[in-house]
Amino acid sequence: MRLVPPLAPMTARTVAAVPRAGGLAYEAKWDGYRVLLFARAEAPRLQSRRGNDLGPGFPDILRAAADLGEEAVLDGELVVIEDGAVDFAVLQSRARRTGPRAEAAAAAHPAHFIAFDLLQLGDEVTMGRPYRERRALLEEIFTRRDLQPPWALCPMTTDPDRAREWLDPAWGAVGVEGMVVKGLGQPYRPGERGWRKLRARATTEAVVGAVTGPETSPDVLLLGRYDADGVLRMVAQSTPVTSALRREIGRLLDPAGPGHPWEHARFRSGWGTRDLLAHRCVVPEAVVEFEADVAFDEGRWRHPVQVRRLLRDTAPGDVPRFPSGPAD
Repeated sequence: MRLVPPLAPMTARTVAAVPRAGGLAYEAKWDGYRVLLFARAEAPRLQSRRGNDLGPGFPDILRAAADLGEEAVLDGELVVIEDGAVDFAVLQSRARRTGPRAEAAAAAHPAHFIAFDLLQLGDEVTMGRPYRERRALLEEIFTRRDLQPPWALCPMTTDPDRAREWLDPAWGAVGVEGMVVKGLGQPYRPGERGWRKLRARATTEAVVGAVTGPETSPDVLLLGRYDADGVLRMVAQSTPVTSALRREIGRLLDPAGPGHPWEHARFRSGWGTRDLLAHRCVVPEAVVEFEADVAFDEGRWRHPVQVRRLLRDTAPGDVPRFPSGPAD
């Protein structure tokens, strides 16, 4: 049997605490593109999590897959590393290029494939093997082939205390956004949410610049920070706030008059979507504390953040300047 794309990868569900039990493995979770790499001398393929062909944007990875020296299907994370840290914006830019422009981007901004699982090796589909055996085979490939960049092996440990270090927001600065937890005896089941994941999170502050819903009882908050020129810049969108916070924050919000910096702005409802938010601008005076993961690009948190509380004694001028990130 030979695996062919598209193939649904195994995924993880979010949990609130680090699982502690015998027979568990902990892997670093990277801030990149989840991909399956079909390493074949003829017609290698690079497949996204949703089954799309990413190969045209990453000819350097396809060449590495063709030159591996043996047929394999690997699961992993595609990243671009700039100045010692994962750069998601550059990764996105590379994915949009094809042909000569993709080759030029590969030369200027090389990608890395961080492997963490093995689905096929030679003629054997390994998905039915327990994780510990798949991991041993993966490590053997790296040793036998003396793999160098763009290949990388995902860090793994069976020590939960060591794995907790990946939840420190300081790791987010280099592109590790948490951990994935797998059973050592677990087979690989395509499309199943059988793993567990935790994201590193940090707490920081921002100014409420706009809302969805009525100002007196807002649903979602659009949060901003002032840049060096004194311009309020969008940095995060919240998840729906609690009823108690709606009442508390709503009492302090006033509709903004003409001249608000976001008066004619168009905000997407999510990262990478085309849907627009119907927002109402408010006078940017209320400051809130929020919790966010470490996926942070070009001054903005990529995923919705959770507002924890209103900071009544904090002025907008006391909030970190744009584009300060998770480790303010």
